[in-house]
Amino acid sequence: MTPDHGLQAAYVRGARGRRMRPVLIAGNSVEAQLSARTDTQLPQATVELVHSRGPLLSEPLPAAAIEWATVLTATVLPEGQPYPRLYEALEGLLDAIEAAPSAGGWGAALVRYELLVLAELGFGLDLERCAVTGSNDGLIAVSPKSGRAVSAAEAEPYAGKLLPLPPFVRDGGPASWQEIVQGLALTGHFLMRDLMTERSRPLGEARARLVDRLCRAGGLA
Repeated sequence: MTPDHGLQAAYVRGARGRRMRPVLIAGNSVEAQLSARTDTQLPQATVELVHSRGPLLSEPLPAAAIEWATVLTATVLPEGQPYPRLYEALEGLLDAIEAAPSAGGWGAALVRYELLVLAELGFGLDLERCAVTGSNDGLIAVSPKSGRAVSAAEAEPYAGKLLPLPPFVRDGGPASWQEIVQGLALTGHFLMRDLMTERSRPLGEARARLVDRLCRAGGLA
């Protein structure tokens, strides 16, 4: 993924070899030179490592987060279309995982990244005002059908049918383990419904592994 040209597919000679395997790891930053004889030919890439996040892959939770964030990005974005905001957000998320491997340090950033993915692809959630009253006070839930926020008073009759809206999603700031899991439940519902096709749906297993590990790390399972 590049900031100006989006996702770029290329053939890397010796990609499975001993020298290139540590370079072509999900989450690494690389410099690549692409060349092709025609516009329709899959270009060949010469790749040099800029920054390795390989050591994080020995830690189950950071490894699962990197796997999911990169798989999501590579799966749902169209090739060749720039998404500079997503590029910056993904780089920020990976930096946060590297700086604080505990999910308490990057869990909220992952939720925000997933919300941004939804928004950039035209499936953004409306979390500013209550879907019923139009008020921006006391918003605690989201309709799983419309993706719009619901206030506490309006949500009460539908307890158990709405998705929790943790405070950090709207207001920023830190999040507890439970709030991170709630945020991932919120974004996960709409990611699987709106962006994952039948063909790519099995990739959600990577996300399920991440959420399961996060729950166990936070003592929620």
